[in-house]
Amino acid sequence: MGKLANAARRTFLVSSVAIAGGVAFGTYLVRKTPANPLLADRGEGRAVFNPWVKIDARGITLIAPHTDLGQGVRSVQAALIAEELDLDWGQFTVEPGVPSAAYYNTALSGEQVPFMSSDTSTSAEAARLALGALFKVLGLQLTGGSSTVPDSFTKLRRAGAIARETLKAAASRHSGVPVAQLRTEKGAVVLPDGQRLDYTDLAREASTIEPVQDVTLRDPAQWRLIGRPMQRLDIVPKSTGTLTFGIDIRMDGMLHAAVKVNPRKGGKMNSYDAQAATGMRGVSKIVPLANGVAVIADNTWRAFRAADAIVFDWGQAPYPAEQDDHWRAVAESFVAERLDKEWRNDGEMEKALGGDVLSAEYRAPYLAHAPLEPLSAVARVAPERVDIWVGTQVPRFAQERVARITGVAVEKVHLHNQYCGGSFGHRLETEHIALAAEVARQVPGVPIQLTFSREDDFAQDFPRQISMSRASGCVKDGKVEAYALDIASVSASASQMKRLGQPMPGPDGQIPAGAWNLPYALPHFRMRAYRVPELVPTSSWRSVGASSAGFFADGFLDELIHAAGGDPMQERLRLARDAVARKVLEAVAEMSEWKGAKLGAGRGRGVALVESFGVPCAEVVEVTQTPSGMRIDKVWVALDVGKIVDPVNFDNQVKGGVVWGLGHAMNCELTYADGKAQQTNFHAYQGLRLYQCPEIEVRGLENGAQVRGAGEPPVPPAAPALANAIFAATGLRLREMPFNKHIGFA
Repeated sequence: MGKLANAARRTFLVSSVAIAGGVAFGTYLVRKTPANPLLADRGEGRAVFNPWVKIDARGITLIAPHTDLGQGVRSVQAALIAEELDLDWGQFTVEPGVPSAAYYNTALSGEQVPFMSSDTSTSAEAARLALGALFKVLGLQLTGGSSTVPDSFTKLRRAGAIARETLKAAASRHSGVPVAQLRTEKGAVVLPDGQRLDYTDLAREASTIEPVQDVTLRDPAQWRLIGRPMQRLDIVPKSTGTLTFGIDIRMDGMLHAAVKVNPRKGGKMNSYDAQAATGMRGVSKIVPLANGVAVIADNTWRAFRAADAIVFDWGQAPYPAEQDDHWRAVAESFVAERLDKEWRNDGEMEKALGGDVLSAEYRAPYLAHAPLEPLSAVARVAPERVDIWVGTQVPRFAQERVARITGVAVEKVHLHNQYCGGSFGHRLETEHIALAAEVARQVPGVPIQLTFSREDDFAQDFPRQISMSRASGCVKDGKVEAYALDIASVSASASQMKRLGQPMPGPDGQIPAGAWNLPYALPHFRMRAYRVPELVPTSSWRSVGASSAGFFADGFLDELIHAAGGDPMQERLRLARDAVARKVLEAVAEMSEWKGAKLGAGRGRGVALVESFGVPCAEVVEVTQTPSGMRIDKVWVALDVGKIVDPVNFDNQVKGGVVWGLGHAMNCELTYADGKAQQTNFHAYQGLRLYQCPEIEVRGLENGAQVRGAGEPPVPPAAPALANAIFAATGLRLREMPFNKHIGFA
């Protein structure tokens, strides 16, 4: 087990340590600056100002270490640096950088502490600070949790400002003009007489100067890029089919591999017969793996065909073979010994739940990640060097794992991070990278591209957690009075840690995410989370726990509001205790013209508000019952991320999240029979179809004190808003996803 993986276990211990008033590491380690990876290959005349900016006579290069999964973060990171460095769009190139502790992500700390995002108490801030410091000490480089913009917003602007001021110092030394009389503009330092000294011409001089650290960030009134529409760097190459994704990598002498491992996740391989595959066209080698077989061929298709020709005797699954038994295990976990944590207990619940009590059970199934680009990786293993070309959200974890498999030192494993054709949490896992290294190790010096077929991508996925809720509540005088919510779920976090060889002590904050932090002032509110023993190994899925818990929490709240005879929007507004969340609700009410909207028979609107990753997001869905099924007409969505860097990309992100949330709520589930996933391709796992996609109107607010991410928060409200709309239109209350089990869609 590598140092990073061993250290990762400690990230789950720090919250209790911080709350107790101490930290588990010294001040020296916290203050210590990680080594700058750009210095390792610094050429003569190249100025390296920090881990994010390097300039030489040939050009300006900005480093965007957060992985671009299709969400556009490579452009956003570049814009933050370019804003302070006074660069125009197109005056620089962007690289993802190498795996490095210098690219630690501290923004993840907010989701790992048991405090509401609106809680700025001393204890809450101390916990966030301590956990962020630990992430720095560990050098935790990770893309996920809608953390890229929060992590980068100040850090990368400061990186640009340091480079700017250092270049001004170089220009001052070159020209003799005091720094105070210099300014920067469009990639150059400008002298008082108007003479321009290009950054590239100043690079050699700047390389001899210690980077200036005492810098002041620009006033927002001076921003040229932030907050303005910009064209993403990948739009033209994606539109013209010229962008290279990980699966597109080609190189001289490259061979192709397909693997077969037990479709019953974690089961053993008893035996195999590869005789039929050995002589097939293009097959060069069949190699054994730790728990499977790989076929190496001259192209991917031939490797796939040969792999399919191998006959296997697979062992049984280490979890219940049939789906009904999975649900039974979840249902049986609402017991005291399975209590993970009581997250809220406001008021006097036992006294409040008297008289007429409303109760309901909700369910959320396993879900596949299924990005359009299946998992792939290219590996080349030599005795003293290993190269991996892959798109991954956890480059340092992947690097360490490859080092263990190949026996090559970590610093000699060179990971080249690529653009990804989607992820949704899929590329937080490293199994495919490990398999690529395992295959390439057996053909030294030859680049091997391992590609999963779509069927294997489904079969080997670590899906979203399965979960269930049981809720009860009562109303009084036309208002919601009491609400008790219990959620039982397997722990995706514990499952991921298990694959790192480490336990996860303490409660899993993702089980109740989007539910325990309801931003409402309910007189009596209790929320408990129960941990189901691991079934199928699971992983993070876009918006993680909030994708199901948000459906549970808001869906049953809507039931209580209707039971009280209240208006779904007005009662939520009345209960909203957080000013930022209330403004989000007010915005979506205004956008949709909720008050006074006149809908005819068979039509309905539903509203939902879920906070995830510190972002309150409200959605209104409007539907119409047609002879061919339920039609989604329009969605209005409002959310507050504190600051919008690129309005165009923000709009795309939010709309994509709504489409993702709606499609999976309507049509998708992953079920198991004989221990295997029954859904093997998109014919059995349809997202939202183009003809079903509604008009979506987005409004971004900037009232929050903290800068937040927009990638995941639009997902959780989509399911409850749609379910609530269907109830308003038909009187049918949907408590189980996917909804197409109970209603048809046009």
